[in-house]
Amino acid sequence: MFRKRPPPAAAHVPPSLRACRLLRTQSNVNETTVDNMTIPKDIPEKWFPIILPLKRKKEGLSSSTIIRKGAEEERRVRANDREYNEKFQYASNCIMTSKYNVITFLPVNLFEQFQEVANTYFLFLLILQLIPQISSLSWFTTIVPLVLVLSITAVKDATDDYFRHKSDNQVNNRQSQVLISGILQKEKWMNVRVGDIIKLENNQFVAADLLLLSSSEPHGLCYIETAELDGETNMKVRQSLSVTSELGDPNNLAQFNGEVVCEPPNNKLDRFCGTLYWKDCKYPLSNQNMLLRGCVLRNTESCYGLVIFAGPDTKLMQNSGCTKFKRTSIDRLMNTLVLWIFWFLVCMGVILAIGNAVWEKEVGSLFQSFLPWDPPVDNFLFSAFLSFWSYVIILNTVVPISLYVSVEVIRLGHSYFINWDRRMFCSHSNTAAEARTTTLNEELGQVEYIFSDKTGTLTQNIMTFNKCSINGHAYGEVIDILGSQQKRSQPLDFSAWNPLADRDFCFYDQSLLEAVMVGEPAVHEFFRVLSLCHTVMSEEKCEGELLYKAQSPDEGALVMAARNFGFVFRSRTPGTVTTQELGKEVTYTLLAILDFNNIRKRMSVIVRNPVGRIRLYCKGADTVLFERLHSCNQELTNITSDHLNEYAVDGLRTLAVAYRDLSEEQWEEWAEHYRDADKSTDCREDRLAAAYEEIEQDMMLLGATAIEDKLQEGVPETIAILSLANIKIWVLTGDKQETAVNIGYSCKMLTEDMTEIFIVNGHTVQSVREELRKARERMLESARTRDEGKEAEAQGWGGACAHGNGFGGGGAANCMPDEAKCPPPQALPSSLLESVNGEFALIISGHSLAHALEADMEREFLETACACRAVICCRVTPLQKALVVELVKRRKKAVTLAIGDGANDVSMIKMAHIGVGISGQEGIQAVLSSDYSFSQFRFLQRLLLVHGRWSYLRMCRFLCYFFYKNFAFTMVHFWFGFFCGFSAQTVYDQYFITLYNIVYTSLPVLAMGIFDQDVPEQRSLEYPKLYEPGQLNLLFNKREFFICIAQGIYTSVVLFFIPYGVLSHATQSNGVPLADYQTFAVTTATALVIVVSVQIALDTGYWTAINHFFIWGSLGTYFTILFAMHSSILFNIFPKQFHFLGSAHNTLGQPVVWLTIALATVICIAPVLAFRFLKLDLKPQLSDTVRYTQLVQKKRKPGGRAGLGVGGAGAAGGSALGRLGRGGSRRSGYAFAHQEGFGELITSGKNMRLSSLALATFASRHSSSWIDSLRKKKHASNSGAHTLTTGDGSNVSSQTTLVSNSSSVIGPQGTTPGETRQPCNETGLTCSLDDISLSMVRCTEREAGGCSTGTVQETLFVWRGPGSRISGTSSPVPPPIAEERSSGD
Repeated sequence: MFRKRPPPAAAHVPPSLRACRLLRTQSNVNETTVDNMTIPKDIPEKWFPIILPLKRKKEGLSSSTIIRKGAEEERRVRANDREYNEKFQYASNCIMTSKYNVITFLPVNLFEQFQEVANTYFLFLLILQLIPQISSLSWFTTIVPLVLVLSITAVKDATDDYFRHKSDNQVNNRQSQVLISGILQKEKWMNVRVGDIIKLENNQFVAADLLLLSSSEPHGLCYIETAELDGETNMKVRQSLSVTSELGDPNNLAQFNGEVVCEPPNNKLDRFCGTLYWKDCKYPLSNQNMLLRGCVLRNTESCYGLVIFAGPDTKLMQNSGCTKFKRTSIDRLMNTLVLWIFWFLVCMGVILAIGNAVWEKEVGSLFQSFLPWDPPVDNFLFSAFLSFWSYVIILNTVVPISLYVSVEVIRLGHSYFINWDRRMFCSHSNTAAEARTTTLNEELGQVEYIFSDKTGTLTQNIMTFNKCSINGHAYGEVIDILGSQQKRSQPLDFSAWNPLADRDFCFYDQSLLEAVMVGEPAVHEFFRVLSLCHTVMSEEKCEGELLYKAQSPDEGALVMAARNFGFVFRSRTPGTVTTQELGKEVTYTLLAILDFNNIRKRMSVIVRNPVGRIRLYCKGADTVLFERLHSCNQELTNITSDHLNEYAVDGLRTLAVAYRDLSEEQWEEWAEHYRDADKSTDCREDRLAAAYEEIEQDMMLLGATAIEDKLQEGVPETIAILSLANIKIWVLTGDKQETAVNIGYSCKMLTEDMTEIFIVNGHTVQSVREELRKARERMLESARTRDEGKEAEAQGWGGACAHGNGFGGGGAANCMPDEAKCPPPQALPSSLLESVNGEFALIISGHSLAHALEADMEREFLETACACRAVICCRVTPLQKALVVELVKRRKKAVTLAIGDGANDVSMIKMAHIGVGISGQEGIQAVLSSDYSFSQFRFLQRLLLVHGRWSYLRMCRFLCYFFYKNFAFTMVHFWFGFFCGFSAQTVYDQYFITLYNIVYTSLPVLAMGIFDQDVPEQRSLEYPKLYEPGQLNLLFNKREFFICIAQGIYTSVVLFFIPYGVLSHATQSNGVPLADYQTFAVTTATALVIVVSVQIALDTGYWTAINHFFIWGSLGTYFTILFAMHSSILFNIFPKQFHFLGSAHNTLGQPVVWLTIALATVICIAPVLAFRFLKLDLKPQLSDTVRYTQLVQKKRKPGGRAGLGVGGAGAAGGSALGRLGRGGSRRSGYAFAHQEGFGELITSGKNMRLSSLALATFASRHSSSWIDSLRKKKHASNSGAHTLTTGDGSNVSSQTTLVSNSSSVIGPQGTTPGETRQPCNETGLTCSLDDISLSMVRCTEREAGGCSTGTVQETLFVWRGPGSRISGTSSPVPPPIAEERSSGD
């Protein structure tokens, strides 16, 4: 028993903590405490299992400890007193992410495996086979494969868990310096305890959640990188209390006995509430005093910290979520099908048992004198009872255990294909793709939603100074046009005239360097601003070797640009900034720093130059800076605004730059106001903001900067292609809104042709609800406008057919004179929200998302988000990422994939159906928690469209064939029961029954399941529409299952009755009848093996040497074993086992037997061939059309018609939806990637020790087709008949969500001269070759959102059905960002 924690004295409870407790007891609290975790009140209770830590038992805590943990309302920690802290039994610093240990592995793993319905089913059959009275088959036919399956799965699970143990040991065995008895001793992380004082050194990971006590830096400062926590790689500053910052010596720290009273463990990364009691004084603690586990100490020689939370109680582990056992939708379906088959098996057993009872009563009783019942049987009812169980055993092969062995082998093969794919290998980081699990491969072909992190996943987190505008002149990348060739110039060489230039800096415009060298005043002043207006720290290890430490990478890029153009920032003190301007050292007096924050969106410095002139330099977002310019800047503002528009189109992060001259009197007057505001105790922040606003007026504009946050290679193309595959991509990032918006434009998630971008930024439930409602109203208004245009267009169908097959061209060749051939007008959509899908984007902040995820608002949020083409969630916590994924999983019933690279992405990676880790710059936590990993986001395209689609296709074909061949094999026993007195006699001998699924038919189906393809990998990438059948689950579902079963039953009928009917009257050449049991068994078995071999030959779409060898080799193996088992050799060795000597030779030597086999084969296969030919001709699948198109193209002469280009400025088939409100600008993405600046630290002197692809047209709407109809039905069944209430009170049905974000069905906007289009048959998809076109979408610098260099070409499949439409219109003006704010916000 442990002692109950003594209640703290009232006098010692800090007011902040008392207030926190009071809040938790009020009825209108915003937080609640459950299982020692502080949880926002707005999170529903049903999500508590996701939020609460689930690893207490794994930490070895007793049940009483768990009870105490649940009652913990505060934490008390006394420094250097392990005995005092141990009585509270706080968690140790050992973490455990593994599932098993040596003792629990066997029982826990077996328990998990027998959760599979099939394994339990086979165990039940094994028990039945051990009863001799009812068993017709030997027990080894079941136990051997069952043990094999369990062993293979156990080995795989043990291997996976071994690597988890290895990872845990690697972390737990890291070394840390712990202060014990006044001496620093090296201890493993797992041995660190709450209350210990540990020492950290530069570049070390923080071992636990620490209270910073002292640092080697002045004033107790230290710098940390929090990429593992929130994904941000910019440095953050932490500071110790002034009373403890002087305890830098181990001897002093050994005497420290302060006590910390704080909040219990929770998952809030940005909040900490507590108090330090020491020497009869109390000191408030905040998050600025804490170093969290997962952070890395940077630019700080050493520091000391007191362990507050350890192991599973740390905020990192509280946000990590629990490991979930993931299963694919096919696994879940197979469990259902196994249950159905079991009941079908029971029904067949009941039917045959009833037949046995009737036969035994009416006929069997007549034979009792010479054929009595076995001793246990004394009446016909008991005989029927035993017969029922005998038939259950005989017919169990409808689901053989070899099915699950084969599934595991196929999945293992698919995993190796991913690991061996050289096109997913990154040579730069020497990293190959890795399938860390083998159970989810086919689900990669069914993904509908991708949830992606931003920093390090979409971007490289590397900022480059790309372009700038100075005094109305634009500078940036230069394109040399030589005839028809386009070639980018070489980067400038700065080292020739600037020894301090950074060799890695690249800039291409020679004119800007010339302007600096000739001394243009505006250019000099522009770079002077960049070298002075910042909070960067400089460290010069040796002469000329400068190392900049910036709070954000974009601010560092600006200072680096100024450095290369001759204005080098060298060092700073609290009151000065030293630069080197064109080789001359200049020291400015730093009078004030007007710091940056997210509300001001700008920062300024006031400096005095060596000649005494006082000047204010300012940089910030153009939307706020232009409002504060002098009126004489109007013309320059207009020119600069045009340049900023151009930069915005390219997705660059922009800043405006300005200055203001101040007289001595102005400075003195303002400095007095500033000092008063700085010293005020109430509303200090507001007073400072007002003082800043006062001086930042009447500024003179210098220009603007444009910084590129470099995307990873191929990100825009990958997102575009995945969108064409109808995969929705949501970005969930901890970064600020402006940064995420800019990246959205850079990677083409946000495009110019979007109607509007909605920003939800409310702080209350009512404001968020209002903003979502307004967004839906705008969407519905757009839908009504579009529908009106469609109605007007529909009225004109009767006059003439100007669109032909639905593509804009306007040419006479497209007009069909026969009005009867004109396609009818398309029906209006049943849901208005469905009709606007793909035209909008939604951006929501983290505090708004917390309200949107409430139970009564989550449906509104989800429907609004799903009606948008792009969704970006900003400033979200790791837990919120997991909650968004869980919402889509639960509401949309869709397969989700989460991809990230940091520890802050672990929770959503674990929550999603499929988790993908990027092995990038933010550690390996995401990779360790993932199911698949690689080093570049662009590999996701190949993982899904090639490996995922193939895996799904192969698995579906495998399952369809497997169920078919086993029903064809097993149902013969059922028909035979009616002719053998229902005696549970088998048709085949037990060796054939044992070898049928293991030898005769296993390898061909394995070869198909591992190697089969419908189209080559290049076509899978070129035609993303091929991915949609997997999303709709078309290839294997309950309908396909019943079709396979029906075909198998039909085959069994043919295989039984054809040989039975022929052989019952057939005779040998010598007149002896052929109607004996063994002849019938051999004939039926041979016909069965031949039929299923021919069937798999028809099902195989991609032939390899392995397929040929396995299929024909299995046939050869069958005949070899058949003749061997009926040979005299085995009979002489085992006379009691092989009774039928020479039966195979005699049977297969009769011509009538081979004619019977041939007849049965033809009757079985002919209907299948006829059906497939008709289906291919009347209703071909997309893959059939692709193969046919490629086959015809290979035969086409070189001089044939070339692919049609998408161009045509006057395309008549453009979108009828007009743009709404295009007057706004999106240049809110100013280049600050941090929330608040370091200005106050700098002026206080505390830290002075530190010295594309243009794919806008891809959003086109495609014609209704069989896939679209199925998708609508699927969404209708999932979403139900919901009704959205608009602002005007009208109800709009939303039974279905929109079919597709964007379609790969891109039609040509212009036609080749002289080409005549033939009408497409309106029934099904039966079209001539002329109705199939390959459209080449080319991107040049002249197109909207054009590529920076060269020409990029993508080939997309186009299905030209009736009424097809394209939306190829675009505008050079970006869409407005509509920031909705309710009156109550």
